[in-house]
Amino acid sequence: MIVNQFPDRIIEIDQKQFLYFGGTAYLGLPTNKKFQELVIQNILKWGTTYGSSRAANIQLSAYDSGEKFLAQHIGSESAVTVSSGMLAGKLVVDLMKSKSDIFFHLNNTHNAITINKSLPVFENGKLNNRLLDSKTEKITILTDGVPSFETQPAALSFLNKIPNHKEITLIVDESHSFGIIGKKGSGIYSSIDFPIKRKIMVSSLGKAFGLTGGVIAGDHDFISQIKETETFTSAAGMNPAFVQTLSDADEIYKTQHQKLLDNLNYIDSILVKNDTILFDKSYPLIYLLSKQLVEKLKEKNIVIASFKYSKEAEPLNRIVVTANHLKTDLEKLAGVLNDYNPKK
Repeated sequence: MIVNQFPDRIIEIDQKQFLYFGGTAYLGLPTNKKFQELVIQNILKWGTTYGSSRAANIQLSAYDSGEKFLAQHIGSESAVTVSSGMLAGKLVVDLMKSKSDIFFHLNNTHNAITINKSLPVFENGKLNNRLLDSKTEKITILTDGVPSFETQPAALSFLNKIPNHKEITLIVDESHSFGIIGKKGSGIYSSIDFPIKRKIMVSSLGKAFGLTGGVIAGDHDFISQIKETETFTSAAGMNPAFVQTLSDADEIYKTQHQKLLDNLNYIDSILVKNDTILFDKSYPLIYLLSKQLVEKLKEKNIVIASFKYSKEAEPLNRIVVTANHLKTDLEKLAGVLNDYNPKK
């Protein structure tokens, strides 16, 4: 389906209006007037793009402002922005290749932090024996903050069971949790407290934060190493107008985050739970396990997100609740979901 304007809570398809519960604009920022005004002001100051290397002799203060905000918001020692969440993940994984003896993955991680020959953390429901053996080695574990088809943060308590002669680095992709869950939308990074050497967070900023770019967060030493990589110094940075907006929009983020929480609490109060719907009031994605329900929503002029991550995969059908949805939108959505009974 092709649309001719940004798909917010209402989209128009073939001159017909639909309620839209898709996309990833969780905080509703792309169409937020105050947010747009900040972006425009910063474009007028910093231009539409800045194609120079971040290692050049001329340094822009916009990066300091935005990256200090991100580190503080995430709860990390340091943070650095890049042009996309995908690049953030690839930079971190590439750097860790030279620092790791072996990689493990906790779930079906996003392509940004996927690596060939990575081993599963769990095999047949049990912790992989390689994580428990007597061999001393450096291990990097990859995980999404909230795995696909799930509504809760990844369970990381297994880290307590890995013996301390295994040096663990944990990489978490928070593209679908940063700005959404945690205190004031800080994500899960600051709450990760296990006996590991290092934790690293990567995330897209084009979802909850409404700006094209990515972030890498961690300790000062690791972020310094990222800044010294050839890929980082060879690439242009994130748009400085966008980076400056991150800092300037602090209060807008807080307001929109509260609106999102209010919407999630409201839909939780009116939605009748059943086994074909996966929903948690702390997370704005509702997964549908019934293809018939997807069609039923469309019949009621409600469009949701439906796509495949790969040709072989099953369609990912999910409802996305944003800060911009109105109570009447949520009531119509819940009405259709509540009327659907797969046992009838």
